[in-house]
Amino acid sequence: MDLNFAPEDEAFRLEVRAWIEANYDEDLRKAMAQTKNGYLDKARTTRWQKALASKGWLAVDWPVEYGGPGFTATQRYIWGMEMAAANVPATVPFGVRMCAPVIMAFGTDEQKAEHLPPMRTFERWWCQGYSEPGSGSDLAALQMRAERDGDDYILNGSKIWTTLAQHADWIFCLVRTSQEEKRQNGISFVLVDMKTPGIEVRALPTLDGPLPGAQEINQVFFDNVRVPVKNRIGEEGKGWTYAKYLLEFERGNAYAPGLNAQLKKVRKIAAQELSDDGVPMIEDPEFRKKVAEMQIRIDALNATELRAFSGRESGAAMGAISSMLKCQGSEAQQAITELALEAVGIHAAPYIADPEAELGSNDLKPGPEYAWPVAGSYFSYRKTSIYAGSNEIQHNIMAKAILGL
Repeated sequence: MDLNFAPEDEAFRLEVRAWIEANYDEDLRKAMAQTKNGYLDKARTTRWQKALASKGWLAVDWPVEYGGPGFTATQRYIWGMEMAAANVPATVPFGVRMCAPVIMAFGTDEQKAEHLPPMRTFERWWCQGYSEPGSGSDLAALQMRAERDGDDYILNGSKIWTTLAQHADWIFCLVRTSQEEKRQNGISFVLVDMKTPGIEVRALPTLDGPLPGAQEINQVFFDNVRVPVKNRIGEEGKGWTYAKYLLEFERGNAYAPGLNAQLKKVRKIAAQELSDDGVPMIEDPEFRKKVAEMQIRIDALNATELRAFSGRESGAAMGAISSMLKCQGSEAQQAITELALEAVGIHAAPYIADPEAELGSNDLKPGPEYAWPVAGSYFSYRKTSIYAGSNEIQHNIMAKAILGL
């Protein structure tokens, strides 16, 4: 078996590298070196997303008929690996990677024409309205009401843990349009303009602390918010079906490229920090063993992802495999931040941005190129095994769908 890339794929790799070199400027590099969660302030994020869109690389998973670049599975893999290796800002996923597939599969022609083009060009920033207070991983317990009033729904309730809602132009929401004995019934999927009267966004402070431009999660309140019925995706009461379809795309991401980039950061930090014996942590035998084991873990996940995504190339659905990738990927993310924290030990302070920095500030902390807010990242990544459906829930899905238990 020949595992080498074909000449045309190597040429594509060089094209990606050259584009990154030309567009990933020093300001963005410094900002990304200091983020605890991969998010930047609105201006920097928008600038990068629009640069990707101008190249045609924002919606890399989209079919060509909707404006996708027509990447092969190998090109998508190379693109993801090069982007992760360069530590560029991630694609904001809520529009192009999460809501877009639902609109393509279940939306009307009018909804596709209205929403897909500005998603592809990042003219509209989207956020996700799934979780509620008291119904996070138990998503079927959601209670946000959508009562029919002529050609509109009237929305009342709130959504929580809403990532980057403070920047969003639109939100896609699961709402309860009727009370049914089976909780999964009576849920509908609606698209809401965030400028609609009655919507309020409140920032939620987190344990990982404020960093420049890195405000992440919010609670969104809906007080008699009037939304046209035409903004509903598909049939009323079928939102659970559409939500499950979306979650395959949220959970079934490629984790390995980003994990490799994070482990590279850990190696850099460990080469600078000294162990109790006065030698660089990267030379400590026990620590080196942990790094090697993590690399093996990432390589195994990478092979699994390649197999799963090659199936998507032929039209196969991700199904429960997305739950497996989510579990393995999120737990590996947490483990890497634990390694980073072990590497810096009591010297974590130099890797933390100014805790007195005003939330939303664009000022960057001076420091070495490899600087990484290790403590902030450690706390931030505690949530990765919870969002997109907790890993405990994913184990139940795999047990039922794969093992038949």
